[in-house]
Amino acid sequence: MFEVIIGLEVHVQLNTKTKIFCSCPTSFGDEPNKNVCPVCLALPGALPVLNVEAVKKAISFGTAINATVHKKSIFNRKNYFYPDLPKGYQISQFEIPIVEGGEVIIDFENGSSKRIGVTRAHLEEDAGKNTHQGNESYVDLNRAGTPLLEIVSEPDMRSADEAIRYLKKLHAIVRYLDISDANMQEGSFRCDVNISIRPKGEEKLYTRAEIKNLNSFKFIQKAIEFEIQRQSDAWEDGVYEQEVVQETRLFDTAKGITKSMRSKEDSDEYRYFPDPDLLPVIIPDDMMEKYKKIPELPDAKKARFIQDFGIKEYDASVITSSVETARFFEDMLKRGAGAKLSTTWLTVELPARLGGDVTILTSPVDSAKLATLVKRIEDSTISGKAAKDVLDYLMENDISVDDAIEKLGLKQVSDDGAIQAIIDEIISANGDKVQQYKDGKEKLFGFFVGQVMKASRGKANPAKVNELLKKELG
Repeated sequence: MFEVIIGLEVHVQLNTKTKIFCSCPTSFGDEPNKNVCPVCLALPGALPVLNVEAVKKAISFGTAINATVHKKSIFNRKNYFYPDLPKGYQISQFEIPIVEGGEVIIDFENGSSKRIGVTRAHLEEDAGKNTHQGNESYVDLNRAGTPLLEIVSEPDMRSADEAIRYLKKLHAIVRYLDISDANMQEGSFRCDVNISIRPKGEEKLYTRAEIKNLNSFKFIQKAIEFEIQRQSDAWEDGVYEQEVVQETRLFDTAKGITKSMRSKEDSDEYRYFPDPDLLPVIIPDDMMEKYKKIPELPDAKKARFIQDFGIKEYDASVITSSVETARFFEDMLKRGAGAKLSTTWLTVELPARLGGDVTILTSPVDSAKLATLVKRIEDSTISGKAAKDVLDYLMENDISVDDAIEKLGLKQVSDDGAIQAIIDEIISANGDKVQQYKDGKEKLFGFFVGQVMKASRGKANPAKVNELLKKELG
């Protein structure tokens, strides 16, 4: 049996308005090579100037993971040639990163948790993007110079499941801090996976392979699972040293396999040295204090929801797993909806109607409408069953909750007189069953409730029906 060793390098594109060393706008989807200048094109004589907003966002992240934020950090040149890197080197941080140490706590369904250590998080510039069409390749340098925060974990994860939990928690932290849109489809949150195996019980670390540029939780999991199997098979077949070498691999999403891309360089091969065009980054005390004041993060919000609203731990985990869902929930409560029903309708009913391109951010039923729907259940205007029909209608029609209830004719009857009249009719028509009930056949009570609800076309308030029936039948 083997133990799996996984470490992750996550690249987060920071949501600054301009690039990290020039004033070109950061963008996605613009015409190729539109947002470039002498600095990001590496023309002779062009000098980089650090974007202070990137530094502020790094301070916030370091604080969020309980790391050391260095008052002094240094930018280095990482030398390697690649078509989408015009300078022939990347400006990054090596000896002294802006963030060092820290931790991310991942949670499991059984209530346990695990600490994943963070080695460092450093600022650097992104490279451009290559696209390939047939025998031709094209370079788009719009992305070159976009500020990145590279977050390097300790090799503390032991399965694909743990790796995905770590990534999702990191994704949530980044979104809560609002330092990145973390859009995986657009490459704003992507990772490299370093993975190796060893016989259980051994402490030695064996050769690791690196899988590059994964930007989907689904594909990250599949890539890790394939690589674990590949390395395990090589070991058991006696060809581990020949087939598992230090290299960079790519994941073929169509075939579900990893493929060799190039041999993996060691740090000394990058010939790091301090960038002579950039002074050391010195963070003033006032800036450090200001950007260490961060918003409430997922774990703290989860604990508060459990304590203040009495919701279950699992439900609190679901709600706080994304900042958008947490804000949706809080807005529902501000509008007067109760926490218990809000939880059910936000975590069960609404998600069941989302999908495709429709997310909680683009849902036609926003927090205001869902809060109103919940309140109409709570004040007995409609039943919980009828509310599902109302929600279905709201997903397809731009109409208020109350107008939808009226249009669908689902308003619940709570008037004692109206319900009593129905009960009288049911009892009058079922004298034999009334006698059987009074003789001790108590299960017939459900029959009477069903008949009343049927006669009212489901509009009668069930609580009122039960109350009045018990009084009538004795």
